[in-house]
Amino acid sequence: MWAKASSAALPAGDRFEWFSDLVTRELAPIAIRPESGDTFHGDAAVLDLGRVQVSTFSYTPLRSRRTPALIRQSDPEQYHLALLVRGTTWFSQQRNECLQSVGDMVMWDTSRPFDSGTKHSTEPINAVVIQVPKQALPLRQDRIDRLLSQTLSGDRGMGAVLAGFLRTVSAHGPDCAPHERSRLDQVALDLFSACLAAHLDICDQLSGEARAEALLARIDAFIDHNLGDTELTPGAIAAHHHISVRRLHQLFAGRDETVAATIRRRRLERCRADLARPELLGHPVHAIAARWGYPNPAVFSRAFRAAYGASPTDHRGQAVHRWRARSVKGACADDQGPNGPRS
Repeated sequence: MWAKASSAALPAGDRFEWFSDLVTRELAPIAIRPESGDTFHGDAAVLDLGRVQVSTFSYTPLRSRRTPALIRQSDPEQYHLALLVRGTTWFSQQRNECLQSVGDMVMWDTSRPFDSGTKHSTEPINAVVIQVPKQALPLRQDRIDRLLSQTLSGDRGMGAVLAGFLRTVSAHGPDCAPHERSRLDQVALDLFSACLAAHLDICDQLSGEARAEALLARIDAFIDHNLGDTELTPGAIAAHHHISVRRLHQLFAGRDETVAATIRRRRLERCRADLARPELLGHPVHAIAARWGYPNPAVFSRAFRAAYGASPTDHRGQAVHRWRARSVKGACADDQGPNGPRS
């Protein structure tokens, strides 16, 4: 299930109450109040994967508290982890207080009181929140508790892998079919567990399946970050992750494509996207191809045509035609004005 909502369509006086009700419904009962005198605004998008839920929230600064009374009212018995995409926040739970800036993550336990807010800022807050049932995690709760209200980096190691997964799922998860979301549910649990285990230095306590899923996620991130390297091969990937090429192919056996096919597809996807970007129109086709690991124009052209049924030049020409059509349509709308043609 996927749902998206915004306070923009509501009268200014109703927006805060609407957002407060939404937070209580989707996360847990939380007492919130605005921290800015400006008109409140909040947006949310919720993606239910099964056991796991991934939500995005955007809102003007708030002070949030979960009290013992609110916990008695309702407790989903979950761990929540937020990836901060915009703004600066602080969080306090279990006598630990930490500060988050863009790219940081923080985790809390819904069964315990907490307090949070913004730090001397009127900038809107954007965050992605993942909700995970406690009983679904393979790690001991007393160990997980060590990470509550601690700033966890989303820029390196398994933290970066989990942060990248949250960004991708929040952006593209709604387009996935139900069976794909079910698969993402297990991936989310495995990556969440692997991220916590890495921060606790207890990765050996994870199941073989969870360790394999975490390794695959690291490999996916490595491939995406190195698509422009012409030396990106299965051998290079295996060596970087200290595994054999045979083991690498085994990890990909459950997917619909091989390692080499994955590299090729992702390179072509980047090329196709860049060829359709107006701001890159001045960049030659061969330069865009080379940027994404295709130094040979003829090889790139054949691969592109085989994948998309058109040459790179034709694809760019079609994109240019669409830009110009939209520009003409927009200009005509401006000339009409709200009350008919301008004189």
